[in-house]
Order: sequence, then structure tokens, then C-alpha cells
Amino acid sequence: MVIKPKIRGFICTNAHPVGCAESVNRQIQYVKQQDFGTNGPKNVLIIGASTGYGLASRIVSTFGYNANTLGVFFEKPGTEKKTGSAGWYNTAAFQEAAEAKGVYSKSINGDAFSHEIKAKTIETIKADMGKIDLVIYSLASPRRTDPDSGETYSSTLKPIGNDVTTKNLNTSKRIIDEVSVEAANQDEIDNTIKVMGGEDWELWINALQEADVLAVDFKTTAYTYIGKKLTWPIYGHATIGKAKEDLDRASAAINSATANINGKAYVSSLNAVVTQASSAIPIMPLYISALFKVMKEDGTYEGVIQQISGLFKENLMSDSPRLDDGGHLFQNYKELEDNVQARVQTIWDTVNTDSIDELTDYIGYHQEFLNLFGFGYDNVNYENEVNPDIKVNGLV
Repeated sequence: MVIKPKIRGFICTNAHPVGCAESVNRQIQYVKQQDFGTNGPKNVLIIGASTGYGLASRIVSTFGYNANTLGVFFEKPGTEKKTGSAGWYNTAAFQEAAEAKGVYSKSINGDAFSHEIKAKTIETIKADMGKIDLVIYSLASPRRTDPDSGETYSSTLKPIGNDVTTKNLNTSKRIIDEVSVEAANQDEIDNTIKVMGGEDWELWINALQEADVLAVDFKTTAYTYIGKKLTWPIYGHATIGKAKEDLDRASAAINSATANINGKAYVSSLNAVVTQASSAIPIMPLYISALFKVMKEDGTYEGVIQQISGLFKENLMSDSPRLDDGGHLFQNYKELEDNVQARVQTIWDTVNTDSIDELTDYIGYHQEFLNLFGFGYDNVNYENEVNPDIKVNGLV
């Protein structure tokens, strides 16, 4: 079939297998051009391995450090009549490249929150890998079913304390308008922490430790975004921010629980980038479009693969990591510079519908949004018919 993007609101409901392969291969080529040194992981487990920062972590592990990887994700395969998810096609392309390189790579498709998938993962590690020395936790999900109680929790994107009305870039209508979001109640705060906090990360590490598949001196990290004043009302100081704070609690608990094998758990603070998750958050399209404009002018712009490459080289695999005031691995320091934030604020205050393209890099933002789903690449012919039923090799 001929596949064109079907965009509804802030999501794209289909994906292009050839374009997704192009996205993955461009990231691989970037990593191959970098020098990562020899101090790297050997066996890596990536929980949330099919898109965004998790996929980039898998690419860096494999093509930067020649590491074996096991990826866990929940993605939808295509059929003859309907496309699969972008993450499915990303993984198919990644697996093909890993096999061509001759590096071990397998994947598990299922609910990472469940006991069943944790058990299958441990079984695969024991059979194929031995001990894991790096665990990346990069899950982004709107809901989570507690594996013990069976209760399903849903997250919300709401401020805490007071309702918020703020400027917004309406990506459906391509206009600057306002968005109003009501304050969360306590149940909504608690449920968001349950979905997006550190509990499942902790459960994963506990299960891996009990199964004795964690190497001495292993490292683990979960990814967060903290931001600054502009994004705090609906992000940092909101329900999702509370969930991200719970990652700090989990990090401390993991460090304590794995002290006997000298485990090190970090929360990594990363840049605001275009992901399937960030595009759903009110204010983020406008903030990111303004940020891109400023950082591209300064020559400091970094996409997902650049951020993760830097994180591994400068922080995660470094003997002297850069930490922020909260003790997180500090990879988004360029975004948070006062001069950068001041110029973003100026754009925010002055932009209107007529000046979107002049004052912001919304064109770049939208391009990256399309790229998430395999669209918008100038060397892919989107008039060609393609088979959406793509097989992923290496599935357990």
C-alpha cells in the first residue's frame, strides 16, 4: 500500500516502515562516527527500547560499544492492510543492522509492567547473556496495571494546586492560542506517580537481583526531564513532575538494595526533544519550537541520538560524571543556561500566529514529529507502495 501520514491532534496513527528504517539507520551512522572509548557496557537491558531515548540507548550500546542488548517494549505489528507502530518498524530495522554487525540482539514484546515479561526477560538473560552490567529504564506509558493487585492506573498531565491557563501552539490548527488545564486532585497525582514514577523501575531491579543476573558494579538509569520556569506549571511542578520526583526515591532505594554488588542507580536529566510523549503535553510544542530556534542559532542543538551519545560518553560511562543540584546526571545543561532560557522566554512572550515561522523553529519541530513515524525524509519516496507486514527478527 501507499502510506501517507494520518495525523489526529498530537498523534500520528500510522507509520512508514521504510521511513522508520531510514530514521534508525541515520542514528546508527551518527553513532558510528563518534569515539566512545573502551570503557563501556558489555550486556545491556533496555526497558522501553523501541522509540525515543530508549531506542537511542540501544543504538549507542550496540554501535558505540559493541554491547549485547536485550530490548523490552510493547509494540503493534503491521498486517497486509494496516501499518504497525513506529516502534515495531524501528526494531525491525535495528535488528537487521545488529545482525549485519554480528552483535547479539534479542527483543521481547509485551507489557513490561507484568511479572510475566520480567520472568521471560530473566530467562533470556540466563540462557544467552549471563550478567547484565547496564539497565536502561525508558518506559513512557499512559497507564499501568499493577502486577499484584490487577488494578489499572492512568496518568494525567495536570498542574498541582491551581488551574493553569497558558500560551499554546495548537499543532492541529497551526495557531497560537491558549490552553487551560484544571488542577489535579490527589488521586490523579497518586495515579500518575503509580504509572510514571519509580516503582516499576525498582521492581525490575529487584527481580533481576533476586535472579542473580546483575553484574558486580552494574549501573542503571531512568530518564527524566526537569526543565525550568516556562515548563514548570504543566511539567516540573505538576503531576508528571511528581512522578519524576519519585524516580529519585527509587534511585536511592536501588542504590541501597544493590550496595552488596556496588550497584549504581542514576536519574539522567535530558533535553526537551520531540517524542511521542512530549508532543502530547500542553505547552511543549511551543516551548520546544522556541528552544530549537535558540539552540540551532547557537550551534548547540541536540536531537535524541546526540543527547544519548553525550550522556554515555560524558556521564553514564564516565568516572567523573556531571551532576546537577539534585544529583542527577546532568545532560541538559545547555538547554538550561540562563541566556538560552531568557531568549526562549522572549520568543514565548512575543510570538503570535503570524510570526510562528519567523520566531520559532516550528518547521523543524514538525519535521521531527513526522520523522518519529517514518515520514518526512527527503530520500524516501512516499508514493511507492510498501508492505506494512514487516517481520521483526530476534523476538523471544
